[in-house]
Amino acid sequence: MMPVILAEKPSQAKAYAAAFPKGQKKEGYMTIPACSVFPEGAVLTWGVGHLIELKSPAEYEASWKRWNLQQLPMLPGTYEFRPSRKTKKQFQIVRRLLKQADFIIVATDCDREGENIAQSIIHEAGVSDKPQRRLWINSLEKEEVRKGFERLQDGEAFHPLYQEAQARQISDWVVGMNASRLYTLLLQKKGLQHVFSVGRVQTPTLKLIYDRQKEIEQFVPEPYFEIKAKFQTQTGAYEGKLKETCSSREAAADLLHRHGIQDSETGRIRAVEVKEKREKPPMLHSLSSLQTLANKKYKYSPSRTLEIVQSLYDEPLKLVTYPRTDTRHITNSEYSYVKQNISGWQRVTGDDFETQEPRALKRYVDDSKVKEHHAIIPTKKVPSEAVLQKLTREQKNLYEEIIKSVLAVFHRDYVYEETTVTTDVKGLAFFSKGKIEKQRGWKTLFDTAGSFSKQQLPELPPLKQGMEAGAHVQIHEEMTKPPKPYTEGNLINMMKTCGRLVEEDEEAKAALQEVEGLGTEATRSGIIKTLIRQEYIQVEKNIVHVTKKGEVLCEAVQGSLLSKPEMTAKWELFLRRIGEGEADRQTFIDNTSAFTTKLVSTAAQEVENMEIPKEGLPAPKKGKGGAKRQQNAPIAECPSCGKGSIVLRKTFYGCTEYSNGCRQTFNRTILGKTITKAHIRALCEKGRTPLIKGFQGKRNFDASLVMVNGKTEFSFPSTSTEKQ
Repeated sequence: MMPVILAEKPSQAKAYAAAFPKGQKKEGYMTIPACSVFPEGAVLTWGVGHLIELKSPAEYEASWKRWNLQQLPMLPGTYEFRPSRKTKKQFQIVRRLLKQADFIIVATDCDREGENIAQSIIHEAGVSDKPQRRLWINSLEKEEVRKGFERLQDGEAFHPLYQEAQARQISDWVVGMNASRLYTLLLQKKGLQHVFSVGRVQTPTLKLIYDRQKEIEQFVPEPYFEIKAKFQTQTGAYEGKLKETCSSREAAADLLHRHGIQDSETGRIRAVEVKEKREKPPMLHSLSSLQTLANKKYKYSPSRTLEIVQSLYDEPLKLVTYPRTDTRHITNSEYSYVKQNISGWQRVTGDDFETQEPRALKRYVDDSKVKEHHAIIPTKKVPSEAVLQKLTREQKNLYEEIIKSVLAVFHRDYVYEETTVTTDVKGLAFFSKGKIEKQRGWKTLFDTAGSFSKQQLPELPPLKQGMEAGAHVQIHEEMTKPPKPYTEGNLINMMKTCGRLVEEDEEAKAALQEVEGLGTEATRSGIIKTLIRQEYIQVEKNIVHVTKKGEVLCEAVQGSLLSKPEMTAKWELFLRRIGEGEADRQTFIDNTSAFTTKLVSTAAQEVENMEIPKEGLPAPKKGKGGAKRQQNAPIAECPSCGKGSIVLRKTFYGCTEYSNGCRQTFNRTILGKTITKAHIRALCEKGRTPLIKGFQGKRNFDASLVMVNGKTEFSFPSTSTEKQ
């Protein structure tokens, strides 16, 4: 019996095929010759992500094409799917192959969305009745791929995941299609000519950002007063302060007066407590922890981080394991190869240290904590120097961070002594803390020039109980500070941990904590990207700001459940039960329809009472695109400043950090030849372009462009170079 293997995308299929040599590439599929795993051979084909999508409103009823409040809510009796117009050709190839198959091996990503992609294709192809087996692996390495195909699981066991994902897909359609039209039309009646995209995850996320921004804007600093002392002993000086603060200078002065304390006094050390403290290496990376780190350290956006680490996972590199994971543990299976590869990875990062005795600590290695995917770690493949040289700066940065997270597990603990000193001055206890490092341990892996120069706590002089200390006591005025604005990296953590922000509803708080907040590991960066694309938020110098358009939407949904993350969390709990086979898909869809019907009936009054700003809104978008947005799309990281991105201006390419002093530019045409975005990307990331033909000088010539000290020069097929 010859199976058809259905992969999620071409790169995944290519990785599977690499485990079975001598296959042949065809249009839209590959053949695998007879082997021990497939005695009669196999056919390997793929989607391109989603080949199947929900029909648009107008495909249910022609009248739904026009946006009209009277048509809402739009609730089809049956939700129907169709092949995506963009990928229809590939779907036709896949459908033909599936119809010919004796049985189907589902080999899409091992998660809900992967199951949804496969089963949607199978259902639309009309072959749901054919036998199915499921490939469930977390690695694209040849050995693991072959093992996975040798240990296929029963396909039907994973169908509840399809029901869950499809219920989510339909509910997103119902809420998105209806609520977006609803609020757009209601706000148009108030004089706005914008389209307002609304979603059950993106809208509560936006509202949380808006609430933080309003909290900062409305924050009123208040003074408070601390009583501090500078102490001098025979062994050295140190500082201390009272634990209590006072609300006014008068109250602080009264406290000192009651104890008879003047500016200059004599105190005595009441206690000296020294504790040795240890910090274990940090846990391994999930996608969100890597996105947070990359944003803080390199200023990569969460979506860009996902793109980079995905490129490290895909063919041809295959340097890291599956990136869309929310797990920070690995199993004993991964641990067995990890400990064998430590020296190879040390050579990659240049971190030479004596590894500790390998031990599968539960902090990092726990089979029970790994469900669909384990933590992001390097694959068994230790790259050669030639492979490393071909990596872009972004790829190398993230690859090394992933390696270092694993190396840290085999490093020594970070050890320090923390000293707490209590100094008595006429009955008032002043507290001082100091720190002495004993062992840098794993922290040496993450040190950069100057990054570790200052400790958070000072180093105290040698002090003993009973020692006399001269004291200079003063009252210090301090001011309360507003909460910090979100960075893009903060948004990932905020979405994941937003249950902490819910104070009154314990059930909602528990729900948010159980589902780990808003969105999933794979979707959070996309939600942030959507908020930026819809012009609801802007990111300036990595700080997130809500735009006037975003503020208008937040105020419009203020009183509805759409603004509350706890609603999304309760929906996610229900969806999870569907995936576990404990709840019904149709019940969830019916509840979503009821929610939407109520929203349509109540939103009008909320919007009617709004005051709409007349200034500060972006111009309404026209058509499908906008040359402006295309022009400002980042092409590559700036090779000069490393902070900005190179973008296309009207007549040249330039850095987005121009206003901050970066003057890196590239000509758009050189000697009659148009320099493309691909050329610029190659220049920035690899330092040179491929050979470009047809430069027009005294005579036409061919050359590559190379970067030399920030300037573009010609590199001819010989070895000479010449400035442009």
